[in-house]
This record gives sequence, C-alpha cells and structure tokens, in this order.
Amino acid sequence: MSEKLDLTKERILVTGGAGFLGKELVRQLREKGCQKIFVPRSAEYDLTQIEAIKRCFNDFNPTVVFHLAARVGGIGANQANPGKFFYDNAIMGIQLIEESHLRGVKKFICIGTICAYPKFTPVPFKEEDLWNGYPEETNAAYGLAKKMLLVQLQAYRQQYGFNGIYLLPVNMYGPEDNFDLETSHVIPAMIRKFIEAKEAGHREVLLWGDGTPTREFLYRDDAARAIIMAAERFDRGYPVNIGSGQEINISDLALLIKELTGYCGQIAWNDSYPNGQPRRLLDVTRAYDSFSFKSKISIREGLKNVIEWYAKFLAEIKVY
Repeated sequence: MSEKLDLTKERILVTGGAGFLGKELVRQLREKGCQKIFVPRSAEYDLTQIEAIKRCFNDFNPTVVFHLAARVGGIGANQANPGKFFYDNAIMGIQLIEESHLRGVKKFICIGTICAYPKFTPVPFKEEDLWNGYPEETNAAYGLAKKMLLVQLQAYRQQYGFNGIYLLPVNMYGPEDNFDLETSHVIPAMIRKFIEAKEAGHREVLLWGDGTPTREFLYRDDAARAIIMAAERFDRGYPVNIGSGQEINISDLALLIKELTGYCGQIAWNDSYPNGQPRRLLDVTRAYDSFSFKSKISIREGLKNVIEWYAKFLAEIKVY
C-alpha cells in the first residue's frame, strides 16, 4: 500500500466537474477540505483543442487531475454519433494526459468505461479480460476510444514514471441524471417514462429491447467516493473495476421502477431496438483489495432517491 495522498494540499483539476458524476465528486472533495478545485467549463475550455488545454493548465497549474469529461449517451446516441464519440473522447484524453505529463502533474485519475469490455466477456467481468475481444457494436467506438487512454497511461508510466490510474465504473445513476429520452441511459429513461405514463393515465409503457439483458448499477455517491479513495490510496498501472457487484435483469429493473413510481399499467417491450451487451456484472474484488472500496447504496434505495428527486424537479418546473 502506497502512502496516502493528501488531496487537501493539492491543486485539483476536475474535467467534467459540472456534469452528473463530476458535481458529486467536487462536492465530496470540498467536504474533505479540498479548497483549490478548478472545474473547466466547455464554453471557455474546449478540451478537444490543445490550445484550450494549455490555457486551462496555465490558468490553474494543477498538481492532480481527475479526468471525467466525456462525450456520452445511450444506445441511440452511440449509434447516431460513433465518429464524434470516438474522436472527442480519444483526443480529449490523449491531449490531457500528454499535457499533464509535460507539466509534471503528480497524479492523473482517468475514468474509463465498461463499454470497453468485449461483448461476450465472461461474467463477472474481470480486469484481465479487458482485451479478450471486441466491444459490443452499439458503443464500440466510445469504448475503444476510452480504452486507448489506459494504453497511454500504462505507456507513460513505463517510459516516464507518470502516475496515472485508470478506473472502470459500471453504469451509474443518481439525482441530477440526464432525463432526455434521446440521450439518457436506461434508469432515467425508465423513470421518466413511468412517471409520464402515470400522470397521463396511459395504460402501457413501451420500453426498448426485450428486457432480457442484465446490468449492474452504481449509485453516483458511491462512485464519487470510490474515485476519491483510489486517488488517495492507489498508485498502480493496472485498471480497476468500480461497481456494486450486484446484477439485475432489465425486466426486473422495469418492474421495480414501476412499483416505486406507483404506475399501475402494463409494460410492453419493443424488440426491434437493440438490447446492447447481453450481461454486465463486474468482479469488484480488486477495488476492495487495492483501496478498500465497497458500495453502500442498494438499487432499491438508490432508485427511490432518484425518483423522489425527479418528482421534486418536475414540481419545481411546473411552479415556474
């Protein structure tokens, strides 16, 4: 176990710090006592452009970088924008890592994606299986772009001694998620559909796929806590899964959200839409062994929190 990094003494750059996961990460960093935190906004710093990255580093001179910024979306968004998803995610990360190396950044924490895993990875996914096949086709461009950053970090560690770590969080959810049906992931999309159907009195909710795939979900607060624990305690070059270690069938997830939203109608499945990867469940042993992370929030508790947040959000919109 390496010596614990005291983040309260560091100048911290959080790319994507205004996003879904980034907001919670920044909140938890501030709660720990970190005061020198810089969150670059895309309107001012386009991180796909090297000059913007150089200006960002000049403006803040970070000693630790959390790279969360990404071009992301659900199956539909990935299918519609594979070129953009590949280029933007690859170029952002490649240039940020290079500039961090050149500027002598003490530690670089890179957030990858389990979309990088092969389509038919044995369950539970073990980190050593990461290269044993091609990713699921609907999000392969995104997954491979992010996986190249692991290659870069390992190469820079080998050649330059650069301290970069690579974390693979499972599907995340929580308050303030993206509820746009065009770009959202499965949990916020389902919550919105069930709530809207309940309010409109619809007898049926139509969902994508056939309900057979399984997924593992991690509550946003747990994910942010894991990232901070890794930043403080983990200094190795190999990738680490971040998850809950709990698997749920998509059809069972739909039934649970239906129950928690109080919707009384029927569920229908449109199997003309793709299911995505058949199963996703991570082996989370390495995260526990490496920096003692274990998730705390159950899927039922987490979903209840999100549904309550979204209902409150809708009520506030109606007021205005």
